[in-house]
Amino acid sequence: MGLKIIGTGAALPSKIVTNDDLTAYMETSDEWISQRTGIRQRRILSGSETLLELGTTAAKQAIGEAGIIPDEIDLLIVSTLGGDYKTPSLSCLLAGELGIDCVTLDINMACCGFLSALNTVKAYINAGMAKKALIVSAEALSRLANWTERSTCVLFGDAAAAAVLQEGDSDPIFSMQVTGKNGWEHLHALRSTDNCPFNDFEDEGRLHMNGQDIYKFAVSSITARINEVLDKCALTIDDIDKVLLHQANLRIIKGAVTRFGHPDKFPHNIENYGNTSSASVPLLLHEEAKNLRRGDKLILCAFGAGLSSAACLLEW
Repeated sequence: MGLKIIGTGAALPSKIVTNDDLTAYMETSDEWISQRTGIRQRRILSGSETLLELGTTAAKQAIGEAGIIPDEIDLLIVSTLGGDYKTPSLSCLLAGELGIDCVTLDINMACCGFLSALNTVKAYINAGMAKKALIVSAEALSRLANWTERSTCVLFGDAAAAAVLQEGDSDPIFSMQVTGKNGWEHLHALRSTDNCPFNDFEDEGRLHMNGQDIYKFAVSSITARINEVLDKCALTIDDIDKVLLHQANLRIIKGAVTRFGHPDKFPHNIENYGNTSSASVPLLLHEEAKNLRRGDKLILCAFGAGLSSAACLLEW
């Protein structure tokens, strides 16, 4: 049984933070950031804006583009590193905002979250447990970043993106890997300090990243995951219309182009949004959707905390 995306959506915070804006908070420059990352600006939640509002806007747009009503959704999956509340989950709150009563799940797979959600939707639809599913990837990395550490905080932005799926003719092919205990410390955020009197745990709960090790992991994992889905389908990169990579660093994207060629098949928008974790792939998909034709072959690929990596070859 296949899977088809029938609608996409996206939402961004109103506040644009340029590289020049960051010079007011830290010793950096537009040249320093853009040369190392390709990022020129990012969107940041500010004032009273909430992640739930972003997710709701993206979801409604995807539902509208799909030409359906919210009541037709019988599975809602939200990929997020954390919503506005620890509990209830962002998916529960989003279901309430949309006025739907269905199975809801939150998935925390960091940058691979959208692909993990796609794989879960495939399982539900193949099992006859859902007919139409909504995935919303909503991330607020600004809440996890250490804003005194210029090597990491400049990388991230906030965003939400969504997709509506139903049964289709083409079966998506996945390649997924988690290294687990080996190397996870290169990209992680510990829980923050609590007030339990029976432990002595202390941490600010901020994101920690070893950029060089993550760069090497990213380039190698992209190559491995893309080659695996191509091999499973007996295809080559020449047969693929677009490769939508997780937007973490423009140098990583260029590294993939060096290995596979076809720079025109590797679009990017990192310069405008930075790294938005699991929202980056569906955000890029939403922007590219206007250029896609039914039957186009796409590879979606992401990598991140875990160390996890995933790719999906699907037909538009």
